[in-house]
Amino acid sequence: MKGNHKIFWDDIEWVLLDLDGTLLDKYFDDYFWETLVPEKYAQKYGLSFQEAKEKVVALYQREEGTLNWTDLDFWSKKLALDLPALKKQIAHLIDTHPYVVDFLKFLKQMGKKVFLVTNAHYESLNLKLKHTQLGLYFDGVICAFDIGLSKEDKRFWRRLQEKLKFDPSHTLFIDDSEAPLLAAKEIGIKYLFFKTQASSKSSPKLPINNFSKIEYFKELIEGIEK
Repeated sequence: MKGNHKIFWDDIEWVLLDLDGTLLDKYFDDYFWETLVPEKYAQKYGLSFQEAKEKVVALYQREEGTLNWTDLDFWSKKLALDLPALKKQIAHLIDTHPYVVDFLKFLKQMGKKVFLVTNAHYESLNLKLKHTQLGLYFDGVICAFDIGLSKEDKRFWRRLQEKLKFDPSHTLFIDDSEAPLLAAKEIGIKYLFFKTQASSKSSPKLPINNFSKIEYFKELIEGIEK
């Protein structure tokens, strides 16, 4: 469905953006958690890669939706591996999705208040912002660890609203996961978009719920709703 460019953007004052899978290609994180960490775990404990992957994935799943899910300190202790050091080893894989910088410049030109809102751990966040220089385009960066809750928790959004004082009826939030979008919807955020192309190495995923969707940010620059 094509939306009216002026009406759509004139009604938005705040833009909240997820990082991994939304602005950044999730291939970096997928490779890190699904390949590199199991490889190092297998080497450390004398397991096959498949045995190690099954074990660490089972551990990941227990923490899904919590702050531990992305906490590098937690996983470094849990797995007895130096995860921040491992992330630095593959920093060359960190990359933005197409049209991300164009979209961020577009938002700044229109005078929108643009905030990065992420579950990423501080060390991972700092590495990614240093590598991509995306921090130049934000009015602020809010990490789930600052709030004390993950974005999947509706209380996160209430606390974020108290902190930033944004008006949900004039706010846009974009994420490549539906759980944060559902939580944001509960506090009344009006414009919610699901980013279907999270990883360049995977096929686009369609939302289960009835969220507007984009594959690339060029669609929003052109004022297109789907």
